[in-house]
Formats: sequence, structure tokens, C-alpha cells
Amino acid sequence: MTVSVREVAAHAGVSVGTVSNVLNHRERVAPESVRRVNEAIEALGYVRNDAARQLRAGQSTTVGLVVLDVRNPFFTEMARGAEQEAERHDLAVILGNSDEDESRESRYLDLFEQQRVRGVLISPYGEVGPRLQRLRERGTPAVLVDRRSADGVFSSVSVDDEKGGWLAGTHLIERSRRRLMFVGGPADLRQIEDRRRGVERAVRERSGVTLEVFATSAMQVADGRAVGEEIAARKASERPDGVFAGNDLLALGVLQGLLQSPGLRVPEDVALIGFDDIDFAAAAVVPLSSVRQPSRIMGETALRLLLDEEADPGRPVQQVVFEPELVVRASTGR
Repeated sequence: MTVSVREVAAHAGVSVGTVSNVLNHRERVAPESVRRVNEAIEALGYVRNDAARQLRAGQSTTVGLVVLDVRNPFFTEMARGAEQEAERHDLAVILGNSDEDESRESRYLDLFEQQRVRGVLISPYGEVGPRLQRLRERGTPAVLVDRRSADGVFSSVSVDDEKGGWLAGTHLIERSRRRLMFVGGPADLRQIEDRRRGVERAVRERSGVTLEVFATSAMQVADGRAVGEEIAARKASERPDGVFAGNDLLALGVLQGLLQSPGLRVPEDVALIGFDDIDFAAAAVVPLSSVRQPSRIMGETALRLLLDEEADPGRPVQQVVFEPELVVRASTGR
């Protein structure tokens, strides 16, 4: 049973206004009254209804964040960056995992709107532009994370994924790899398509280099392991000698699948590079080369852009694009 402020006031022998002041402006209340109210709260088990208080005040202290896959450490670090920046502004971040599912993504946006959050950060899976525009028209700003706003309507924080794909492909080619494979999917993830285009550009720039695209239905370790096992089962002449995976989880799975085959070596037989540079990349049995994106800084920056837009809704949108960084480790050879 929910305990009301009136019940706390009656138990403490003070007015409802005094209880409200203890909760919100303690400095205005005599120490003895504060003590009596706190004892009443403890005795009755009163829990403050912050949602109702924020609704009355007209301003929430929460920000909604929707990520593609909370199992991916890249998104975990990004969320930590947003959370740390929010804390500096006395805000809290509510995390939602769309799990690369449009219906889940839509439900989280519904929930955040119902909760009257301060704003929404989203790494989108579906086409969310019209929905975010409706949120904006109702006073809730939104910022895209890990994906650029193609039409320039929303502020966004992203990495130059196409350049990252080019860096990975060029690195493999410079390691004398001529039969490349790109592993990634689903195809409707714009980040993955950009990374594929980048490696395709690197291949076009060099003669005698081929590229095979291996589409996966998801971006998890198990999907990569299945690809690695298939590569290992091929004849040496039909096997790629350089593999670029669309993220590090896929790359770690490919590595597991390759190393299960007796006599198959990484990088001697197959060089391998991933994308994101999550912590597990450096700790792999063969340390994984990767294209790094600054996940935590991206989260911090997205939160700042959100607050900028809230403070001045009419300001021009901001498109922040970070440069990817090539991190070379043993999986592509030193």
C-alpha cells in the first residue's frame, strides 16, 4: 500500500507543507521538525514519487538511451560516457536495448515519451526519423549516436565508418593479403554498409586483390565462429588470406573458428582485423587488430549535444564525426 505525504505529516504531527519542505528545501525547516518527519518516513516506509514531482515541475531529470545491442561492449562504454556526462548535470540515464529489433526500439521510444524524459539518445536500427521529429515537436530533443543523420535533420555523433573500412582493407593489403573477405550484417545496418564500402574502395585502389562479402544475420561471437569454421573447412586455395569483420565480437568468433582447425594459423594463414577495439580485443589468445572508435567520448558528446539543443531548440543541428584509428596487434602481424 502506498503511503501518502498526508499520512507522513499526520504521523509526524506537522503540516503537509512542512513535509514538502523537508523533502525539497530542508534548509527552511527547523532541525526538530526535520527529525520528526524523517522518523515518520522511516516508520511508514514512505517512498518519494519523483516522477510526479518532475511532472509538476515541468522538467525531468532523466535521459533515455536506446542502443542496438547491450551485449556489445562498445555500446556499454558509450552508455558509460553518456552516464558520466549526465551525472555532471545532475541527470540520470535510462538504458534501453533494442536488440536490433524495430518493434523493441519503438516500444522504448513509447516508454520514454510516457516518462517525459529530458531527451533521447538513440543508436537507431529502423527508420526513426518521423518518430523522433514528433518527439521534438512535443518538446523532447533527440540525438543520433553511432550513426550520422543522413538528411541533416538531427544532431548526431558518429565515426567515419567508411574510412574505418578503408583503413582495415588497406592494412590487410599492405600485409600482402590478396584474397580478402568482409564479414558483417545485417545488411540494413548503415554502419556495416559504410564499413563494407570502405574496404571495397581499398580493394579497388589495388590491382590483383579480390573481395568476398560474407553476410551474417547478427553481429555476435557465435555468428563469427560459424564463419571461421566455414573458412577453415575450405581448401587453402579457396580460403581468404585476410578477413575484416564488421565488429570485434564477430572477429573474435572468426578467430575461435579458425583456431579450432589443426594447423591453421593466425596471422600466417589468415590475417584478421575487427572494428571497435573493445577491451576483449587486446586480451584474445591472438591479440586482435582493430579499428578503434572513441566509444566513451561519443556518449559524452551526444549528451552535451542533447543539452545544447534543449537549451536552444532553434540552433543549427550539429554533426560530430570522429576519425577512426587503426590499432595493430598480432592477428595481422607486426
